[in-house]
Amino acid sequence: MECRVKWIGAEGMSFVAETESGHSFVMDGAAEGGGRNLGRRPMETVLAGTGGCTAYDVVVILRKSGQSVSGCEVQLSAERAQVDPKVFTKIHMHFVVRGKDLKPSLVESAIKLSHGKYCSASAMLGKTAQISHDYEIVAE
Repeated sequence: MECRVKWIGAEGMSFVAETESGHSFVMDGAAEGGGRNLGRRPMETVLAGTGGCTAYDVVVILRKSGQSVSGCEVQLSAERAQVDPKVFTKIHMHFVVRGKDLKPSLVESAIKLSHGKYCSASAMLGKTAQISHDYEIVAE
């Protein structure tokens, strides 16, 4: 996997990331660090990527388990260390899984499998952060 990140403004702290899959996005720093709020913060991107990674796993696992899943949302909240490097120290993930006749045991199992086996981002962040989760099922 490859990615290129390029600084795009000598007067600010904006960067464009170009991914191997051909997608681009802007990241920027906070005003107190010279940014102009033109894009998401780099650490927000890390947290969002982790949510995407685990949600992807949960949907795939539930589908393979024969569940009729129609939606999956992950609401993440995180705490960071007070001193540099300001790594994540706590991350909580609240899953909202939608579908017809979803079995709670299979939803719980899918989340645990994602965190324990499949989600690369969770595995990396779990080296510095205590990761917890809960979930709710919305019947359709």
